[in-house]
Amino acid sequence: MQKEQRPAVADWFTADDGQVRLKGTRCNDCGTPYFPKNTLACRNPQCAGTHDGSELVEYLFSTRGRIWSYADARYKPPAPYVSDDPFVPYVVAAVELEAEQMVILGQVVRGLTVDDLAVGMPVELTVGTLYEDEDAEHTVWMWRPVND
Repeated sequence: MQKEQRPAVADWFTADDGQVRLKGTRCNDCGTPYFPKNTLACRNPQCAGTHDGSELVEYLFSTRGRIWSYADARYKPPAPYVSDDPFVPYVVAAVELEAEQMVILGQVVRGLTVDDLAVGMPVELTVGTLYEDEDAEHTVWMWRPVND
């Protein structure tokens, strides 16, 4: 029997419609996007609404970008991070989203190494398992290389 899939971090991404999207907010006045969600006020000092109380609305980020930087994680991160036991090294990538022109950090799909990646490589969002317990597979967004 397949285990239920649950996001490891609640409300940071969605795959409800079959497409993985990061969830954040965007300023209604100047369009500045925030990930994770910003619930206070726009932090863009050039925003006209910053001083008047700008409205932040829920925003689904674009799904593709290009690798800005990457590295391998060869040590087990401390709590509260949960990982497999024994720890399996993985790759992380900082990806500049095309539409938002901002950089988002995330794991790269399992099975790839730093030798498989390059700065400027196109990638897209997907879902992968961060860890499993008796009840569920706990998922996160991951980056997967794509053909341009």
